[in-house]
Amino acid sequence: MFKKLALSAVAALALSGAAFAAGGAGHVEDVDFSFEGPFGAFDQNQLQRGLQVFTESCAACHGLKYVPLRTLGDEGGPHFSDAEVRAYSANFSVYDPELDDDRDARPTDHFPGSSLENAPDLSLMAKKRAGFHGPYGSGMNQLFKGMGGPEYIYSILTGYTGEEKEENGTVFYENKAFPGGWIAMAPPLYDEQFEFNDGHSNSMHHAAEDISAFLMWTAEPKMMARKQTGFMGAIMLAILASLLYLSNKRLWAPHKPRKDNA
Repeated sequence: MFKKLALSAVAALALSGAAFAAGGAGHVEDVDFSFEGPFGAFDQNQLQRGLQVFTESCAACHGLKYVPLRTLGDEGGPHFSDAEVRAYSANFSVYDPELDDDRDARPTDHFPGSSLENAPDLSLMAKKRAGFHGPYGSGMNQLFKGMGGPEYIYSILTGYTGEEKEENGTVFYENKAFPGGWIAMAPPLYDEQFEFNDGHSNSMHHAAEDISAFLMWTAEPKMMARKQTGFMGAIMLAILASLLYLSNKRLWAPHKPRKDNA
């Protein structure tokens, strides 16, 4: 029964992968992020650069309403100091019902939501808009490597060709990664757009990697903790299995008949 279910699941993934590719899906680049794999971890400097990219380029339209500002100081994330988190929070204003007016945001508040109705919130973008990880093929990469949400974001940000068209008063931009090939969002990144304090390259492709990693963290802020818990659980299960095996040998060995050597 289990074998039939497994084969059915694999077949469904293969068919969905083929259908997705046949339905005008864009090309998703395979990016080697530091947090991938069972022992991967977020790069603290990359997350800080990604936050800078979001603040200077994305925050004008998009929001992160599900992300508390205080989490910027969490270990495993950008890991800012308390003073840095308070200073960054003050860049935003929130409505306070008690004051019946706006005030500077505090670490206990969340990032503001999107300022435009047609600009999606980016809090869960890396999970919600996930594409196939690596080449489409039969969809097996999705089964074994995951959904590839950060790769999808990176590919969208770097997939502009420079071609434009106008339909019904709306300008569309050709993007080889976006399903259908045309997107209403203008190219948000370009070379030498940012100045990073750590001296990291400020090319468009590196900035796209940084913001993609940061958005993966906003969607999965506890990823590193879960990986550590899973790793410790696997070790404990291995020790328990060894103890059970040795106990079984010790308890039942005297009672098992021995085969005489021929």
